[in-house]
Amino acid sequence: MLRDFAFSTRAAHSALVAGCLAMLAACGGGEAATPSPSATITPTPSATPTTSACSLTARRNWALAQLQEWYLFPSLLNTGANPAAYSTVDAYIDALVAPARAQNRDRYFTYLTSIAEEEAYYGQGATAGFGMRFMLDFGSRLLVNEAFEGGPALANGIDRGVEILGIGTDGSNIRSVSSILASGGTAALVYALGPDTSGTTRVFHLRDQAGVERRVTLAKSTFTLDPVSDRYGAKIILDGARKVGYINLRTFIGPANEDLRAAFADFKAQGVTELIIDLRYNGGGLISVAEFLGDLMGEGRTGQVFDYTSYRESKAFWNTSHSFRPLPESIAPTKVAFIATEGTASASELVVNGMVPHLGTQMALVGTNTYGKPVGQVGVDRDECDDRLRVVALKTENADHQGEYYNGLATTVPVTCSATDDISHPLGDPEEGMTRVALDFLAGRSCTSILAATASASISGVKTGGDKALLIRVAPQSTPQREMPGAF
Repeated sequence: MLRDFAFSTRAAHSALVAGCLAMLAACGGGEAATPSPSATITPTPSATPTTSACSLTARRNWALAQLQEWYLFPSLLNTGANPAAYSTVDAYIDALVAPARAQNRDRYFTYLTSIAEEEAYYGQGATAGFGMRFMLDFGSRLLVNEAFEGGPALANGIDRGVEILGIGTDGSNIRSVSSILASGGTAALVYALGPDTSGTTRVFHLRDQAGVERRVTLAKSTFTLDPVSDRYGAKIILDGARKVGYINLRTFIGPANEDLRAAFADFKAQGVTELIIDLRYNGGGLISVAEFLGDLMGEGRTGQVFDYTSYRESKAFWNTSHSFRPLPESIAPTKVAFIATEGTASASELVVNGMVPHLGTQMALVGTNTYGKPVGQVGVDRDECDDRLRVVALKTENADHQGEYYNGLATTVPVTCSATDDISHPLGDPEEGMTRVALDFLAGRSCTSILAATASASISGVKTGGDKALLIRVAPQSTPQREMPGAF
């Protein structure tokens, strides 16, 4: 869950504020005024970058200074960590935030990333990979639960429901998924899939839902991710005589806004007032996109609070709130079913939580418990090193000031319905397990509630219902890995 700005420690104070405000005006979404760095931080000279400016020592010292300035939990910073003991900036950051992580408040949410990579992802949806998302079924079967348009997998006939039986770097060294798991668990499986860089090639032995086996060679490539699939991302489902609007949002990036706007325009034109918002694999993204989605459900709620954003006490003057700002395409939903799993996090949870005070028992969480990330990050840039430090600096709450869902939303949403991710049906199919239960809720039929469980980022993965778990990295290294759990 990110604020749509980053500020540079290179810029002068006044120029930085002006630049950030200009960026916010372009982005829209009701952002707060941009927090500027404290005067106690000495700007880095903008002269020609030198090796020393981006040395390990300089970068570690810079990271510490930003955390001391912005971290939401300053009393939980391990400032006694010896920087010389850590051979990478990432390892040092992990040591600094270890106390907060131990309290389940910062599970790899504070991290160092690339400015260029992040802006390419959030601005255009640029990502490198095979273009598919994986889950483990019963801990041993590797299944494709989603394939992305424009990616290599779908172009080679690999889609939801395909089982991966083996993986190799070429046809002569394919290892079975079971043997890879036996050698080192899911970490070994993640390693076997290779780095997310264009050109990384793997040979897959796979079996489709008809039982046909084949081998396919795929090379990871850079493609543009469509946040709302043209195949199933937005549609109207007929449930008897009732029209239900269905949205499957993959990630909260800038290009999602126009897709969402078009979908809600169609819903409004057809008189739809009941919705299924499918966020089952959505790891989050931009707060402004979450607030935009809220606005599309805000007809008749002008001025009512959707969410509050709060910083640490020393930054409290940057606290803000977002009230519904209905758009021409907005509707006034009468009932909403939010499909979620423990892969549903951050901005996704913000949307669900934000609607609780306004819909109450006329909304439900369908699927499993969510991940539990009520905090968000701001970005601080060290331009000469292409470093962007994403610092947990803010928390979000709904209109009732509810925001303490570090263990997921299942205990705070008034109505929950347990459901299993049904890999045998396409996403958005009314017969798919989670979609079917969502329709049941909207129709007033009974369901079994979700048992609240502690969300955890463990090597065993993120549960998606039943005995399925998204294949995830314990410590994601890139922006798409963080916001698109299970995607490779």
